[in-house]
Amino acid sequence: MTSPGPADPPPRRRRGRPGYDQPAVLRAAVELFNRKGYDAASMGDLAKELGLTKPAIYHHVTGKEQLLGEALDDALDELTAVVTEASRDGAGATAYGRLREVVRRSVEVLAAHQPSVTLLLRVRGNSEVEVAALERRRWLDDRLAALVSDAVAEGALRDDVPPALVSRLLFGMVNSLVEWYRPEGAYDPATVADAITAIAFDGLSRHERG
Repeated sequence: MTSPGPADPPPRRRRGRPGYDQPAVLRAAVELFNRKGYDAASMGDLAKELGLTKPAIYHHVTGKEQLLGEALDDALDELTAVVTEASRDGAGATAYGRLREVVRRSVEVLAAHQPSVTLLLRVRGNSEVEVAALERRRWLDDRLAALVSDAVAEGALRDDVPPALVSRLLFGMVNSLVEWYRPEGAYDPATVADAITAIAFDGLSRHERG
């Protein structure tokens, strides 16, 4: 028994016009927002970081809200694609298999977009851009909880823990990577993805082989 097919995800925020050095401006803005806090950071601070004048930055972006929106899109777009694919049950894979895969791929997405995901996890809905991002996060949460429910219905997962709680715990573990994972550290994304998936679904106990 499976849940109904997923509704369409909330629409993405429309992007502003690109500029020649916009990717560099965006990277610097995300680093600044994470370090200082979005509300406390100003376009003047960003201009100082880049060694540019404020008019030079405004030539490429309309303001810091546009930069925030693009950063949140960067954090959410690939994850939305991963969850949307996992929510489809027409490919023959079990819900349990799709759930394992979405956990694994979510780790890889976070590792690839860590600064933007860090910023996403800190938004509180203080602007229209943040509210839109939180709506997209809620859609992801709903889809993941439905996938857990399907895996329970298959008999692949225990049924004594609420699916929404299971989903929160699984992806709380994934999201914790923003606090400690470093690309230049001892573990590559594939190793971390393997470890989290194994611990989440197989546990830490050493089982005797029959």
